[in-house]
Amino acid sequence: MQFIDQVKVQVQAGDGGDGIVTFRREKFVPTGGPSGGNGGHGGSVILVANPQLQTLLDFKYRQLYKAEIGERGGPKGMTGACGQDLRLEVPCGTTVYNAVTGAFLGDLVVAGDEICVAKGGKGGLGNKHFLSNSNRAPEKCLPGLPGEEFTLRLELKLIAEVGILGMPNAGKSTLISVLSAAKPKIADYPFTTLVPNLGVVRKDSGDGTVFADIPGLIEGAHEGIGLGHDFLRHVERTRLLVHLVDGTAPDPIANYHTIQRELESYGRHLFERPQIVAINKSDSIDEALLALIKSELEQACSSEVLVISAVTQTGLKPFCSGFGTG
Repeated sequence: MQFIDQVKVQVQAGDGGDGIVTFRREKFVPTGGPSGGNGGHGGSVILVANPQLQTLLDFKYRQLYKAEIGERGGPKGMTGACGQDLRLEVPCGTTVYNAVTGAFLGDLVVAGDEICVAKGGKGGLGNKHFLSNSNRAPEKCLPGLPGEEFTLRLELKLIAEVGILGMPNAGKSTLISVLSAAKPKIADYPFTTLVPNLGVVRKDSGDGTVFADIPGLIEGAHEGIGLGHDFLRHVERTRLLVHLVDGTAPDPIANYHTIQRELESYGRHLFERPQIVAINKSDSIDEALLALIKSELEQACSSEVLVISAVTQTGLKPFCSGFGTG
């Protein structure tokens, strides 16, 4: 399945039905009055959060969505049928914006959340509505009002409790594949992860913590360089970040600072989010060098740094205890 997390769509609510002008023509009713009914309201366009969906793929191949129009009024004061609302299902975590003005319209996080993004037009009034003591035979009616029409930008932000960040080839995909049942692509070259991967890490209590493996970041990611800038939004909802540092890199400390600068430049309070810093690939590092890297990283982040190896699964038990798992 193709992972699509940004789309633009056009939504158009239904127009209201027109009112009509008619008069009663009944036997034994010599003074039949106006009987034109009102038009029905047009259908609205409503977005609904569905937990079974994981991507906005369906919206990539169809950009225009129209709700039903309202029916015109009928004789004998009959109101026209209202247009049926159009309910579009989106993944949980979808944020909705007006694509033209950039205005924020809503956030669909929990299953069943819904938002009306285009309201149907009101039905027009029939001539029966204009009956008065001074006007016993009105020949006036009103057309239905047009439904709202907007171009929307939908952005999917994955709902995960923990986001795993790091430079390309830091071992993020290997880590999430070891901790959960997720099966991301793993290879010994950078940028093997092209889309975010979700994995559920089981707790002792039986429930799970959702981890998100984010594609590798490089310097300038917040400005559109590399792949990670497209996916930083997926860690906006996390309560905790795991910063995975490749201990075998030429300069792990510089890599750590690069990621921190990108988080700060991206904004949205990501830099302030609690972090767990872990040195990965400890099985391939000399003990003395590993101790030096750990010491320098602890000075840089002012907190304890964990040492793990996702490949050999070394140090994962204390690592997982920080999330109440394992």
